[in-house]
Amino acid sequence: MSSKSIGEIISFLRKEKGMTQSELAEKMNVTDKAVSKWERNLSCPDINSIPRLAEILDISTDELLNAQKKNDLNSNRINEILDLILIGIGLAMGVSTIVISILDKIDMHSIITMLGMGLSFMGIYLLRNKDHK
Repeated sequence: MSSKSIGEIISFLRKEKGMTQSELAEKMNVTDKAVSKWERNLSCPDINSIPRLAEILDISTDELLNAQKKNDLNSNRINEILDLILIGIGLAMGVSTIVISILDKIDMHSIITMLGMGLSFMGIYLLRNKDHK
């Protein structure tokens, strides 16, 4: 269960206990809209309410909090791999274009196409990471 988000765990355990969102909200002293947002991962429970939520759902606070951390780690790993792929393809297109053109085995249209593809991949990488720098 720890590979799920906090929202997925809250939803699963609430349903497992036969509770409605309103019932959980009442026990947590929040609105049912707040519980709905938690379950859809649009917001998270207040840090001070985590122990009470864990108690109600019969889960440890560590299990509840580690769920999101593990999801974030998996997401970060996927993003790192995607970035490497984008950079690798971009560089490979550039290097192969240069090598093939030196060997005089490629026409100008193909060179422009390969360089365009390489630049596109590099552009996608830069756009994906523009807010992270």
